Amino acid sequence: MHNIVKDYYGKILNGSQDLQTNACCTDDNLSTSLKSILANIHDEVMSHYYGCGLVTPELLEGCHVLDLGCGAGRDCYAIAQMVGETGFVTGVDMTDEQLVIANQHIEYHRERFGYANANTQFLKGYIEKLAELNIADNSIDVVVSNCVINLSPDKHAVLKEIFRILKPGGEIYFSDVYADKRVPATLVADPLLYGECLSGALYWNDFENLAKSVGFIEPRLVSSRAITIENNELSQRLGDLKFTSATYRLFKAQALEHNAQDYGLSVTYQGTIPAFKQGFSLDQVTQFATNQPTKVSGNTWRTLEQSRFKQHFIFAGNFDKHQGIFDNSDSVFDFISTNTSSCGAETSTDTSSCCSPAAESTPKTSCC
Repeated sequence: MHNIVKDYYGKILNGSQDLQTNACCTDDNLSTSLKSILANIHDEVMSHYYGCGLVTPELLEGCHVLDLGCGAGRDCYAIAQMVGETGFVTGVDMTDEQLVIANQHIEYHRERFGYANANTQFLKGYIEKLAELNIADNSIDVVVSNCVINLSPDKHAVLKEIFRILKPGGEIYFSDVYADKRVPATLVADPLLYGECLSGALYWNDFENLAKSVGFIEPRLVSSRAITIENNELSQRLGDLKFTSATYRLFKAQALEHNAQDYGLSVTYQGTIPAFKQGFSLDQVTQFATNQPTKVSGNTWRTLEQSRFKQHFIFAGNFDKHQGIFDNSDSVFDFISTNTSSCGAETSTDTSSCCSPAAESTPKTSCC
């Protein structure tokens, strides 16, 4: 399967226009700040982008970020501007043709960003085998990935390696494709469907259980958007399978419980994260208004307290009195699209999704 993916993204695809579906596509409806960031990236890098959104978690200044499946480096060069000169971005990919493009523009971007030293590097390797690249235990602040983990034949190994290399309190923030049921083996073996980021998708519940098994006890769904398959031939192959593009954040936090519990705890967001003056959303259901105490589960309290967000919150309460299961709405996946004609805006508060595919008669390089 590695060879199928390398051939597809290294030899068959010469640019994003060669994709057969829009399961992975670009989004033209970006915020002003993201447009200015992307405007600094070399055209050749931009033309060889096959991700499904710009995955940009908050508060990256000074962080060491690892991009899994970095391709030609678009997300790496975008995040390099967000981490600043004191931060660093490492991209990992297994495709020679993509890495050639990424590496040949390192100096261009250093000059474009006005940095004394380049803050990006690109390593050839497999995302299941980060130890072979000498990425040390507890060394990375944030891992990102953009429509790539579904392409791995061993997703358990990927998540296990991510957990190993993350610092305590660190997180992986990533977009990917999920199915509403388990994909039959005959479809997984289909090179086109696999390369198009569809048949390698996990059943979403299997993914959450897999994440928990390696130590990411509380997967947090940030957002999801239905993917519609309007290519008739591919749709017939897929039958009644439905897919969603979703963004998750998984924290490496200690002492979390497998079910969120209520201890009467609260936190107050101070409005101090740049671009989030009025409030901050940790995930789809966990939102904080500035300067208003918000009741949280023990898991959320501990996650925030161990994370890079700690200094932006005031923590109140203790774990002395247990009050039962924490009452909160379940995260909801979007497997049914109510509007297949356009994507939502990708702003600083919504950087999440792969886009819904366009009709066969429309250009396949963008869903917007």
